Amino acid sequence: MQLINRNLVNGYIMSGIRKVAVLLTCHNRREKTLKCLTSFFDAIPVGGYHFDFFLVDDGSTDGTSDVIKNHFPEINIITGTGNLFWNRGMHLAWNKASQHYEYDYYLWLNDDVQLFHFAISELLQTAQVKPNSIISGTMRAKAQKIPTYGGWGRNGIRIVPNGHIQSCHYFGGNLVLIPKNVFEVVGNLDPIFPHAIGDFDYALRAFKQNIDRYICPNYSGICDRNPTPPKWCLPELPLLDRLKILYSPLGNSHPIYFFRFEFRHYGIFTAVKHFCSIHLRLIYPKLWMK
Repeated sequence: MQLINRNLVNGYIMSGIRKVAVLLTCHNRREKTLKCLTSFFDAIPVGGYHFDFFLVDDGSTDGTSDVIKNHFPEINIITGTGNLFWNRGMHLAWNKASQHYEYDYYLWLNDDVQLFHFAISELLQTAQVKPNSIISGTMRAKAQKIPTYGGWGRNGIRIVPNGHIQSCHYFGGNLVLIPKNVFEVVGNLDPIFPHAIGDFDYALRAFKQNIDRYICPNYSGICDRNPTPPKWCLPELPLLDRLKILYSPLGNSHPIYFFRFEFRHYGIFTAVKHFCSIHLRLIYPKLWMK
């Protein structure tokens, strides 16, 4: 695999520079956030590009901001309310970045990934091959080469990198590159969603605007996936506990937000059907295990 050559003089990228705003949000994952940022800085500089970082620290109490300031003083840290969660934190970071400068690219980065050294170069190379498109990097499990996050096909199956650029229908928000012209058409993440769903919603909003979505040829990094079902599906938990977990902002199938998402993209019938089935599985969690 041929990567973009680095071209630095006295620490500064020379002429023909393109500016990238790196967006991420964090909350009380100091070590993971630090490892993620370290892996990113190990993957840059990339010749011809300059990176500005906009990180929302959403009310961390573990000293995350202090550690980041000490290790990476060039990162712009934005203080969140503690109630933004992933999607609204990313929305805030993107809003601040777009007000700061008119960037050529906006790059979503989830703070629990560890990038391979070539990931950013390949992401940007793919964007050159597929201009005016959204490019997603695929994460794999640490122990084995199976995709955990990245792009999904229309059939809902995760796409496995095969050494070639592949089209995807929607994508997760772990590593996503969005060109300026796409941002001008699709806009920011929708803050109606507090935590989950916003990345899928963005992909389908782009689809409706006839914007292509692709994944990089190779795995971009490591990010393990929780092997157990959501806690609201666990029959050993009391019903009231499962209900609180399901309606938590961190619930990956929060009925209200999931209904809004499906109504927007799949219609009222699908939204109502799944709203009912989610609560049926809440009451009878063993149905989820079958």
